Amino acid sequence: MKYFFLSTVLIFGVVLGSRAQGPVTQGSETVAKKKSTTADPNAAPAADPAKDPNAKIPSKYKPNKDGLPQGGPTFRTDVLTVTVDVAVLDNKGNPIPKIPQEKFRILEDNTPQKVTGFNVGEAPMTICLVVEFSNRFQRYYGSGWFQTLNAAYGFVETLKPVDYLAVIAYDMRPEILSDFATDRTQAAEALQRLRIPAFSEANLYDTLVFTGERMQDIEGRKAIVLLSSGIDTFSKLTFDKARRAIQDNGIPIYAIGLLQSQRIMAEDRMGPIQNLDFLQADNQMKTFASETGGRAFFPRFEGEMPGIFNAVQQSMRNQYVLTYQPSNQAKDGKFRRLKVELVNQDGQPMKVVDEKGKPIKVQIVAKAGYKAPREVE
Repeated sequence: MKYFFLSTVLIFGVVLGSRAQGPVTQGSETVAKKKSTTADPNAAPAADPAKDPNAKIPSKYKPNKDGLPQGGPTFRTDVLTVTVDVAVLDNKGNPIPKIPQEKFRILEDNTPQKVTGFNVGEAPMTICLVVEFSNRFQRYYGSGWFQTLNAAYGFVETLKPVDYLAVIAYDMRPEILSDFATDRTQAAEALQRLRIPAFSEANLYDTLVFTGERMQDIEGRKAIVLLSSGIDTFSKLTFDKARRAIQDNGIPIYAIGLLQSQRIMAEDRMGPIQNLDFLQADNQMKTFASETGGRAFFPRFEGEMPGIFNAVQQSMRNQYVLTYQPSNQAKDGKFRRLKVELVNQDGQPMKVVDEKGKPIKVQIVAKAGYKAPREVE
């Protein structure tokens, strides 16, 4: 579908980056004046340090305590750079391509930032599939058990051969069933272990924080795909602490809510507290997804799954990567809120219309912010 850009506000934003600064030369060198002498043709040649290990090395070339030559340039990083992955979706969840760099505006704590880097394109992914597998909802050969396995296998089949995949299942605690690899037989063997659930607990908060910390230092495009009811029963971390940790880790979460149809059928038999628990679970998954730049889906029928998997793939891969150096370079460890907008040359909100000229509602998917580094004393 072709898209034409006119003028509308679009929101949301995010991510973290690295640092760099030019060389800082330390130390100075004083050269003593030497008396002019006549070379002695019969004198022995000076030892060559490169050939003679016993040759005397001039003090100015001796390594310092860090093992580096004295008087040489040293380098340190001091400039914070932030990278923002942004997906722009139409009203059907399809990515909108070919938006030029000048149409994007990033606000950090409501202060406009200058975009210095811009990249578009599909890239290999590093994905962790996190599966809730507790006896509370996935009873052996029950409807929840079948739905969980079908969703897990179905998503794995949509991945590309170059994508790295790990599988983590959780009940009372997270368990790594297979580590990151491109070999899909490892993932298949991991899912084969999802046979009989052991515990009734489902500690979602602890598992998401554990997974995010494990993936935090992985380079490149990465994401967590969560198959869960969204209910947390016994985590050590509270929702607020888990939420802050998930924001700090900066891994997009794509959440797929399980048991939606079962909940609808059992609605008349559930009490108000049970209904409230499930509503809270949905809101928690939406919060984790939106604040990390991911998306949340709540399918009611099995036939919705292929479309959801396709939407997840599109959102993860077809993104605009924006880079900027924030005007606030303070290393204070504070959380900074981000917002991404599409604007015209005059700075007014850009309106997006379809090929028939009808305005369409556009969603910008990006992280809500990032945590600035803290100065190390």
